[in-house]
Amino acid sequence: MRGATLAASAEMLFLDLPFADRVAALHERGFGVEIWNWTTKDLGALAATGAEFSSLTGYVDGDLTSEEGSAALIASAERSLKAAEAIGSPRLNLHGTGLDGDGLPVRPNAAPTPADWLAAARTLDKLAALGERQDRVFTLENLNTAVDHPGTPFARAADTIALVEAVGSPHLRLNLDLYHAQIGEGNLIELVERALPLVGEIQVADVPGRCEPGTGEIRYAAVAEALARTGYDGVVALEGWASGSDDDALAAFRDAFRALLPT
Repeated sequence: MRGATLAASAEMLFLDLPFADRVAALHERGFGVEIWNWTTKDLGALAATGAEFSSLTGYVDGDLTSEEGSAALIASAERSLKAAEAIGSPRLNLHGTGLDGDGLPVRPNAAPTPADWLAAARTLDKLAALGERQDRVFTLENLNTAVDHPGTPFARAADTIALVEAVGSPHLRLNLDLYHAQIGEGNLIELVERALPLVGEIQVADVPGRCEPGTGEIRYAAVAEALARTGYDGVVALEGWASGSDDDALAAFRDAFRALLPT
């Protein structure tokens, strides 16, 4: 079995180190690396670490539904594609709208209208076309609105699945975040089985607290076994804080997903 790739967010681990050193620390421990806002990073220094990057944020501003917001999102996605090329990241991550520094939506819309849904699908179709031209994949991440991102449109996994299915392009996939899904929807094993044909990557953290597997209520080993039964060999990324030492958190993450590792 070829197995999945494990990655981790440099935004949430080894926080006592300069950012490029965080990336290097994850790489040295055998993990792929995810970053968020690339505009605040020295991309040359990150590339020089030799790390394999799994994803970065695929937009700087804009939203999926308004005319001006869509135009801004497409323009910033074009810039983000150049950043992805600079560090060799195959995936660029999206949300239902831009998020501010506190994770709150820059354009709150808790109840999108039918017109909003159509506009979002049109914007995502344009993004998929950009991805196809550059041989990159945009991923649409589900979020939770109860704890971290109130007011974000198209936040549930059910919403992101519907939009990705509507576009129907291999260059627009799901970033299926199981931390957010557990808070918002639950039934994680059924969810991954339903969503798997559309998945570009999977992100994880435990609930509550958003720390590594084993610190909360989710039995991630069972999720990993379900993914292994389907033959999943994509990326699983830890997007969570360390409850204690960073190395202990990474070890717990690796152990929880042992069923997916190469044999």
